Amino acid sequence: MTVPDKRVSTRLDPFVDAYAERTEGLKVSAVRALFAVANRPEVVSLAGGMPNISDLPLKALGSAIGGLIESRGPQIMNYGSGQGEEKLREQICEVMALEGIEASPDNIVISCGSQQGLDLVTRILVNPGDVILVESPTYVGALGTFSSYQGKVIHVDTDDQGIIPSGVVAATEMVRSSGRTVKFLYTIPNFNNPSGVLMSVERRRELIAVAQELDIILVEDNPYGLLTFDLPPQPALRSMDADHVIYLGSFSKTFAPGFRVGWVLAPPGVLKKLVLAQESATLCPPVFSQFAISEYLSTCDWKGQIEQFRSMYKQRRDALLRGLEDHMPPGTSWTHPEGGFFVWLTLPEGFDSDQLSARATSHRVAYVPGTGFYADGLGSRNMRLSFCFPTPERIYEGTRRLGEAIAEEAELRATFGFVNPCGSPSGLPAPGES
Repeated sequence: MTVPDKRVSTRLDPFVDAYAERTEGLKVSAVRALFAVANRPEVVSLAGGMPNISDLPLKALGSAIGGLIESRGPQIMNYGSGQGEEKLREQICEVMALEGIEASPDNIVISCGSQQGLDLVTRILVNPGDVILVESPTYVGALGTFSSYQGKVIHVDTDDQGIIPSGVVAATEMVRSSGRTVKFLYTIPNFNNPSGVLMSVERRRELIAVAQELDIILVEDNPYGLLTFDLPPQPALRSMDADHVIYLGSFSKTFAPGFRVGWVLAPPGVLKKLVLAQESATLCPPVFSQFAISEYLSTCDWKGQIEQFRSMYKQRRDALLRGLEDHMPPGTSWTHPEGGFFVWLTLPEGFDSDQLSARATSHRVAYVPGTGFYADGLGSRNMRLSFCFPTPERIYEGTRRLGEAIAEEAELRATFGFVNPCGSPSGLPAPGES
């Protein structure tokens, strides 16, 4: 008797019945999905958050890394510690001190960018169905991570000073009254991705007080904190409370993303679990990259380099804001970030950024629709505009093209009613408020 192979299937994927339930939470990133369009040379991309690293001292870096290979090649190209190299962890403490953090290298674990750090934190803390509180809107990569571990995301309202503490209290009480658990609150307090909002110092103190009162963990993701334009670096949440805050840092924005080096600063008990999770995932973080960054921090003027980045990104921010002022129609509003990479734009009432995207592409400009930054379907009138990579001239031209796309959409709406991105009547009701 022949036993049939249950894997044989007429479906496109014969392994469809073999996948774990949690893979249903793996979704295409709203940003990554735009890469094919945004990378076309004729398109002005205001979509991706790719740093502009053209001003790095590449020749000096090449010589330094070449010297490392010659002198310490067998060490830097081999396996290393699951926690990360001690010297780099000591140097990271110096970096974090710029934002008021006093830390020991023993409480740091190196990760493959802060994205992996967030993945490891979520992995060791979140059970399926646990609740994670986030800002409204929040980082699309974080939403993907939380979904992959089957966490339930609840957005908390924000204003121009950051997440609203009373909203955190209300959300936590609601969750707990239903018998569920709030595992942590995830926040990007410095120049939030995607909104660009900077959490005020007073708001930070209020949030810390709420975390202490409710006894909840704060996960502070801080890739942009040193990229301020007119203000000194703000005190980190971790500088205000070492017991309730897990801090995520990264060299991707202040040095270069290709090395994929970030870190997690955590209380000792959490740190031990993170090291075990890191060893389970990768055995050890990339040793060569750690030594390369450590050499950069030791031999180059990294603080001066950050100042150059600040000046460069400020010029690009100014070009974007000037272009929006010149080219956006009445009823459009946007944030005015004091650092970071992003502006959050709200379209006039009745517009939908997802529907507008195809028309914008036909005008050779790209952005990220706002719905990608929400877990609950909101954000239809919003878009994230990135000013970090194109030249100021290209950024200004991108706003002109975007203004043309919006004006064309408005004209077709006025003529035919609500229209789809190709301009034909759709008969759909106006999108709701975001």
